[in-house]
Amino acid sequence: MSAPRLTPARRRGVEILDVERDPALQRRSHRDIALANRLFGGAHAVEAEVLPFLEPGLSPVTLLDVGTGTGDIPERLRRAAAARGVRLEVFGLDGRAELVAATREWPVHGVCGDALALPFTDRAFDVVVASQVLHHFTAADAERALREMHRVARRRVVVADLQRSWVAVAGLWLVSFPLGFHRVSRHDGVVSILRGFEVDELRGIVRRAVGVEPVVRHRRGWRLTASWDPAQGGNGRWAR
Repeated sequence: MSAPRLTPARRRGVEILDVERDPALQRRSHRDIALANRLFGGAHAVEAEVLPFLEPGLSPVTLLDVGTGTGDIPERLRRAAAARGVRLEVFGLDGRAELVAATREWPVHGVCGDALALPFTDRAFDVVVASQVLHHFTAADAERALREMHRVARRRVVVADLQRSWVAVAGLWLVSFPLGFHRVSRHDGVVSILRGFEVDELRGIVRRAVGVEPVVRHRRGWRLTASWDPAQGGNGRWAR
């Protein structure tokens, strides 16, 4: 008898927040998402990719967060950059107007727009990031979103997403109760993990979309990151 597989097959499922537009529910569940980002590695995964490339001599730096939700990650990046002596001007794009309005809680420039057709000129931002966004798309739309991110980035593109694992599913389900997560957040969190990626899958989708070999890394909390430099083709340091 073969050993049980710890990595489930990738599946689409349906996340309630992808179809439910109630503003109160969106805001409530995104507060849970922000808490999970702080506690379980979502914010750290993005910071670990972006912060090493922020040097005081580069200031100011512009950053676009695609699928920003309520803007918690770009605000955290802004504060972390400030601690390094870098002025980071952050923009958060989301397709839901109620979430863009919520970014006003932070010094984040909220933009309502479509990740598949970003409303910006080529090379408009130094850094473009997407955290836990890619798994929401079909394969074709994920590639389209990556091409758009690549198009508007000057220096670095960072994609952070979930790594599929039954262990991660069980862990999220168990901790969601003492943390007081809304039932929608609990359901969608499980579906999100089952929509997540393995290393080769994430690397392959970037390669197919933009023709660049990304650096893909495991991050704590069952996270993966893929990053690349659209100007220098991969690992190069920034140049002004």
